Formats: sequence, structure tokens, C-alpha cells
Amino acid sequence: MMDRTLKALSLLLSYPSTELQNAMPEISAALAADLRVPAATQQGLGTLADWLATGDIYDVQEAYVMLFDRSRTLSLNLFEHVHGESRDRGGAMVSLLETYRDGGFDPVTSELPDHLPVLLEFLSTRPFSEAQEILADAAHIFDAIRTRLDRRESHYGPVFAALMHLSGTTVDTAAVAEMLAQPDDDPTDLEALDAVWEETEVTFGPDPNAGCPQVRDMLAGMDIPTHLNRSA
Repeated sequence: MMDRTLKALSLLLSYPSTELQNAMPEISAALAADLRVPAATQQGLGTLADWLATGDIYDVQEAYVMLFDRSRTLSLNLFEHVHGESRDRGGAMVSLLETYRDGGFDPVTSELPDHLPVLLEFLSTRPFSEAQEILADAAHIFDAIRTRLDRRESHYGPVFAALMHLSGTTVDTAAVAEMLAQPDDDPTDLEALDAVWEETEVTFGPDPNAGCPQVRDMLAGMDIPTHLNRSA
């Protein structure tokens, strides 16, 4: 059975589109029905959903890019926070992709396997005990990102608060402090960002425009679209 909350959180962290905006009522309903998420966090998720649903599409897309694409400390590629540019990152990426395929999940996207919306989509198809264990491993990353988003007064912070609650673990404060010791990126300093992000493009998985009937079938009764790929 699909975990509707993890699926909804995956969509909230996806690149905004008009399709996503139209799905916000269903996404909000799925989140509001989950008693695992505290009321205060649910309220924050509702505020984010309302902002995404009603905001000018170009404004919300720009806000998304400025946060998650132009701020390496807010990267949604989780291994960026664990391995950086070390060789271990490639091996971890291959291992994660194999985990997806062993679970019958073949991500159809141009994003890397460790992209958080992709990971959450996969976890939404797994037993919650398994999903919770993986979320717990990344809880310190979620807490650091949430803190940085709160500093910027971003609507996205509650998504990471919800993931921390769902992880069911106590956050390693020392690990969080180590991550937060790294200065925040300046998303307006394009020259510095180009230098940081300059690397060879790596593509995992099949054609990103090929469609994903397996995931569409899982979502048939939920009225929520599958993972939204910005290049599609």
C-alpha cells in the first residue's frame, strides 16, 4: 500500500508546475489526514500548499530554483551533504539505484537517484518500517536544511520538519551543528555558484520523457500526479 504522506511530501518538493498547482487540494487532504504529523507542522504544510496553489507559477518556480538549485547547502541531492564530490558518491549512487530496482521501482527522471523527491517517491511504495529506517539515517540532513530554510523564512521548512517526525529518531545535534557550520550560499552570486557546481552531467535511469506507468497505476485512486520532472 502506498504511503500517501510520503508521496505528498515528494510532490511538495518537486519543481513547481501548473499540474502540481492543480493537485494541491488532493495533496493537502492527504497530509491533513495523517495523525503522525503534529498539528503545527500540518499547518505549515498547508501554508506551503496554499502558496504553491495560488502563487504565480513563475514566481514559485523562481523561488524554488533560488533555494534548491542555487544553494548547495540546501541541495535536495542528499549525497551532496554526505559525500560532496568524493569518489564515494558515485558508488553510493549506484547502490541506491540498485536498491530502487530491487524494490521494483525504476525512476523515470533526469534527476539523480539521491534527489529527495525521487527517494520519497520510492519510500512511499515500501513498508513504513523500512522507509522510517532510511529517513532516520538522513534526519540530521533534514534538520540542517530545515534550519537554513527557517532562517530564510521559506515556506518549505515544514516539509523537512514532517520528515523528521516521520523518521521517529532523535537528531544527532553534533552532526547538525557540523553541517550548519558551513556558511549559507549566496544564490545571487552566480560566478561563485558556477564555480561550485561546475561538473560533468551524470544521468541515471531511463529516458526522462518515457513516462512511468507503474507509478501512475499506484496513484490511480489518489488523484495525485506522479513525480513531476521539470524537463518533461
